[in-house]
Amino acid sequence: MPEVVSRQGCAAVPLPDPAITEALRVLGKRRLALAIHDSCLPGLPGEDIGRGALYSRGALEFLAFLRGLGFDSIQLGPLGQTPRNDPSPYNGTVFSRNILNLDPGSLAARGEGAGLLDPGALEGRVRECPCDDGSRSVHGYAFDAGHAMLEEIHRNFAAARQRGDPGAFKLDAELRVFTAQNRDWLQPDALYHVLWRHHGQRRHRHWPVIDPACPDADLYRHVGQGSDPCRSRREALFEAHRDALERYRLGQFLVQRQHARFHSEAKRLGLRLYGDLQVGLSDCDEWIRGGLLLADYRMGAPPSRTNRDGQPWGYGVYDPDQYRDADGAAGPVLRFMHARIEKMLGELDGLRIDHPHGLVCPWVYRADDPDPYHAVQHGARLFSSPQLPDHPTLARYALVGVAQLNQSVPRHADDWVRWLRPDQVERYAPLLETVVKVVREHGGSSADIPCEVLSTLPHPVAAVIGRLGLGRFRVTQKADPRNRDDVYRSENAEARDWIMVGTHDTPSLWHLARQWMEDGERARQEAEDLAARLVTPPERERFARELAGDRNKLVHAKWADAFASPAEQVMVFFADLLGQEQTYNRAGFVDAENWTLRVPRDYATAFPRKVARGEALDLHCVLALALQARGHDFADMHRELIQRLRQRADRWWTG
Repeated sequence: MPEVVSRQGCAAVPLPDPAITEALRVLGKRRLALAIHDSCLPGLPGEDIGRGALYSRGALEFLAFLRGLGFDSIQLGPLGQTPRNDPSPYNGTVFSRNILNLDPGSLAARGEGAGLLDPGALEGRVRECPCDDGSRSVHGYAFDAGHAMLEEIHRNFAAARQRGDPGAFKLDAELRVFTAQNRDWLQPDALYHVLWRHHGQRRHRHWPVIDPACPDADLYRHVGQGSDPCRSRREALFEAHRDALERYRLGQFLVQRQHARFHSEAKRLGLRLYGDLQVGLSDCDEWIRGGLLLADYRMGAPPSRTNRDGQPWGYGVYDPDQYRDADGAAGPVLRFMHARIEKMLGELDGLRIDHPHGLVCPWVYRADDPDPYHAVQHGARLFSSPQLPDHPTLARYALVGVAQLNQSVPRHADDWVRWLRPDQVERYAPLLETVVKVVREHGGSSADIPCEVLSTLPHPVAAVIGRLGLGRFRVTQKADPRNRDDVYRSENAEARDWIMVGTHDTPSLWHLARQWMEDGERARQEAEDLAARLVTPPERERFARELAGDRNKLVHAKWADAFASPAEQVMVFFADLLGQEQTYNRAGFVDAENWTLRVPRDYATAFPRKVARGEALDLHCVLALALQARGHDFADMHRELIQRLRQRADRWWTG
């Protein structure tokens, strides 16, 4: 395999096989992205404290491995700080970054970390970690270990500064600059996390009332609203917790510094980094910015084909009256969104929009209903409810009239709103339009905005993403092989879409295909459907039998179908690449195993062995099939390329 040596003297980095690169170009693929969350990354044995660390050597080695396979992009999850009792990255902070992504090895090294972390302390925490073979993260242990190490780093930094150490003074000066540049979010985030610990790591709604005039839960409620009765209380807390606040700021500074180096190394490898704009706000962000939110409604997901009970997420809902100021200029909500995107694009190359429905016309439900599932199942669309007897207060936010509704369908149905005027589409668009505007200002395009539209696409959302030129997700494992109009089918994709067989919220295709084989009938349906698109009529019966009798062949044919589609962007979830059958997250369920799956430490040696058995994704095989699927004339034109791919494909099956 061709190699290039890092200019920074790192280990040799494998380049992708030119046949892979050429096949992707010929198939019209602009992006081949690997989707993985930071906690899932592999760790090196001497540095692993129970979860992946984005800035660690183990993560960088995995990125080099991916580049060697042909990937040019990495889709990360949200990178915010999560609490100890909730590993979901979608509940993390939107400005502060997770200090568990710090590379402890470099901080323990004398040259890089200036002795900030005692190597012996790191060794002890690694040795005591109950992480076994590293195939599952141990969030609670990693949280405690990571924050304990940050406390030690801060103590060592303060002691070195007290001694007059030149390195500590330099670090102190850089920390002061960082604090000044990021004061708007850094100071309140730091105070929240200090109070969160002080109040027993509970959500702010459950904090005890210490000062009735200014409860800790409401310290930022009146900021920006003229009078601010809690200013003196906040200033007193800043003084009382000065040391803990500096520790928080130091952690965020170190994260920023390591992220910049990581991003630079990813660029050197030829990889783009995509962030994840989660639709909900963390408890920290709601505490600071609760004044931007409606008091009596929360956001969730309505009943759908994939989750018939709906999902009461409990997220805050932006107050529509604060989208714009009285003069029509961007108001507090749009300014907040702009600041979020600016920070993300200062750190990354693009971003995935999580649940764009929540930015266009969110599904909302009553916050005072004691049964959240009853509430979400009887919710409504924020901007599409002009006359609902159970949600009369939503009428003032309606952007459509009753005559524009199809009241013969459920109010969450895609065609609840039947038609829109251009000016109405524009009024639905300001939040999503802000995202696209900032991405383009940073030199990106619509292709740099993966848009997570799944089974539901209400007319207002479709109109807005069409106006902005955004594509949608096509998750082919969810497609009904008997329904040619299914939105998940590969042939229904458009060039601007992102296609994939699964996401972080779906079962691994390897596991799902095993279930299909056990069912028999579903395997036959999938096999016949794939054969109809991948091979010519004379070969279809034989090819379908072959797929229906072999799970591994069925998986690869499913992937070939995705690569042969019109979509110009392909995304692969890491478990589907590596042949892992475990589920990463069961959407809508509380499960101790959720959010814990990781890349095994032995991936570099295990992957080629699994590929040789057909038990992990063989891109050479998949791309050869995809090229053939474009038709006889197309395949004949690229016969030499197909032959090169077949020669590199492992012999378990060349298609």
